Amino acid sequence: MSEQSTVDQALPEGIELTPLSDGFRQDPYGILRRIQQQTSVHEDRQLKRFIYTHHDHVKDILRDKDFWSDPRKGNPGTFMREILGSNSRADEEPSMLLMDEPGHRRLRSLVSASFTPATVERWRERTRQVVERVLDGIQTTEFNLISDFAGPVPTVVIAELLGIDPAKHDQFKHWSDESVKTAFNPFATAEQKAAGNAASAALEGFIASEIKTRRQHLGQDLISDMIRAEDNGERLTEQEMIRQTNLLLVAGNVTTTDLIGNGIKALIDHPEQLAKLRADPSLIKNAVEEMLRYDSPVVNSGRIANRDINIGGCPVSKGESLNTSLAAANRDPAIYPDPDKFNIERLDTHHQSFGGGRHLCLGAHLARLEAQEAILGLLRRYPNLRASARGHTYHAIPSFRGMSELWLDSTPDTGGA
Repeated sequence: MSEQSTVDQALPEGIELTPLSDGFRQDPYGILRRIQQQTSVHEDRQLKRFIYTHHDHVKDILRDKDFWSDPRKGNPGTFMREILGSNSRADEEPSMLLMDEPGHRRLRSLVSASFTPATVERWRERTRQVVERVLDGIQTTEFNLISDFAGPVPTVVIAELLGIDPAKHDQFKHWSDESVKTAFNPFATAEQKAAGNAASAALEGFIASEIKTRRQHLGQDLISDMIRAEDNGERLTEQEMIRQTNLLLVAGNVTTTDLIGNGIKALIDHPEQLAKLRADPSLIKNAVEEMLRYDSPVVNSGRIANRDINIGGCPVSKGESLNTSLAAANRDPAIYPDPDKFNIERLDTHHQSFGGGRHLCLGAHLARLEAQEAILGLLRRYPNLRASARGHTYHAIPSFRGMSELWLDSTPDTGGA
């Protein structure tokens, strides 16, 4: 590691590789490209993790079925153990996102039927209706896309699919937003942790109450589906249903909001691409895949080495944290021609934004569908949509990339009259 370490000393570490740093928050891609160009593997000594930015390394790590995800298996002091494992008890199973076999296989088999492409496609018309209702609520020509549209759409869609009372949607959104702010934040303050823990506890209590209600009156919703689910005599426990619902809310709401927001910003910033999509809405599926590649809402994912390994010429010991940069992999010039160019007609839009292997995002099909309908609905409603002078603000949630504000102007074009 001596030669590698010498190179790494000039590269940023710790907080500088999170959106808590102004430079990384505004534009992580230049920083990640610098790492990618200078080294095959970057050792972040401050957060005790090995960072992989090259597409093929990221792909191989995410698809290695033997690497661990359970933070409790990480070496003491490492990123996965201390950051992702800090919010769970040693005797408590993690969420499916961080679960290893055989528990992961069992849990996924019980819930996956509700998220197949065919099942999710049946929700398209319902999603389209939610989009129209949210758009109807925007009463001004200048508005913040995130709070007025990109945030509410996935919240309402997921809440409706779970069968939640519409009157509770706002509270639902607040709890999920507060929970995610600290879930992946290695530098959360005591006050932020307290607020996140309180929100998580309130959300879990609410979900437990919803499960109790559904047991008495099963409906056509995801909570009822989880209660009905059975695989070879296995059923979900109440705690497993709570964790799965919580994961869907916390991970699904924030990432889909960011996907919609980042996608619209990319279109606004590239008017020629926006014009292409307006002229041919059938491009929307390819456009969303390019949005996921170009500006992924999830910037990194993690695994734990289950054995001594050597990827990219850098030896790593068993139990160390492997941090894969999805954002860097998606713009690797060795894989994508003109990687920093946003092109909704790009022929190869494959990306790593939903992870891979056994932990491939379960809600990927739903996120795609929501983004497709939200973006098309917004463009249909506002034929003259453009950026507002009030600009945009990126949020500072580690592991996620998105905005808290994106101001748009929908004033009709008078043609200079």
